[in-house]
Amino acid sequence: MAKTMQPQELIDSAVVDPTGNKLGKVGNVYLADATHQPEWITVKTGLFGTKESFVPLSGAHADQDGVHVRVDKEAVTDAPRIEADGHLSMEESTRLYQHYGLPMPRTSPDGRMDDRTRGRGDTGRGQAGMDKSAGKQGRDAEATMTRSEERLNVGTEQVETGHVRLRKYVVTEEQQVTVPVSHEEVRIEREPITKPGGERAEIAEDEQEVVLHAEKPVVDKETVAVERARLKTETVTEDQTISGKVRKEQFEVVDDEGKHRKS
Repeated sequence: MAKTMQPQELIDSAVVDPTGNKLGKVGNVYLADATHQPEWITVKTGLFGTKESFVPLSGAHADQDGVHVRVDKEAVTDAPRIEADGHLSMEESTRLYQHYGLPMPRTSPDGRMDDRTRGRGDTGRGQAGMDKSAGKQGRDAEATMTRSEERLNVGTEQVETGHVRLRKYVVTEEQQVTVPVSHEEVRIEREPITKPGGERAEIAEDEQEVVLHAEKPVVDKETVAVERARLKTETVTEDQTISGKVRKEQFEVVDDEGKHRKS
């Protein structure tokens, strides 16, 4: 590793593979007995971080954006599923070393791997902040079980709901328009002759013709633009309630007498 990393510096740090993919966050730190330095970490993966995969710290280094390891995301995904219960058996350690192609460490005189673990928030033996349960160093056996449940993940997607067309059609209607018209009428104007002899007088029949004129309405049609229409869409947001059935696990303790205790 580029520098010595303390367990408390690793907990909940992001884990990044050589190509920059984020694998998850550090859940637990496993120390080597021989050096008391971090040897393995578990990475919380899955939708809600409920799964933990073991990742080797060989060649890893810590940076501002997290812990950079030398194994890729595919290797971590395919790693053997081992329960992160605070202890690695020899068989489990062997499977992990073989999976990642790492050399096996020396074994202690009692035949066990030189590994010890530090749980979440553990800062090492005798240091402040050590979890009480982790401080027992495995003296008390614990049975652990992970409870899982399903959750609804609701999102939205754009779908086509229908078509709308704008069209026009022709209708015929009756219109009445009042138009002022004029016409000529004949009127007789009489003017008395006060000085006889100025004109020749003769008794005879006579006739005068006058042409009369009148206006008639003339109907003509023209097409003019009177209105413009267009189709526009607007987004309206409304609340919809979505329901669905989900499954979840429950814990139950059964003793030798067959008594059930739920929690």
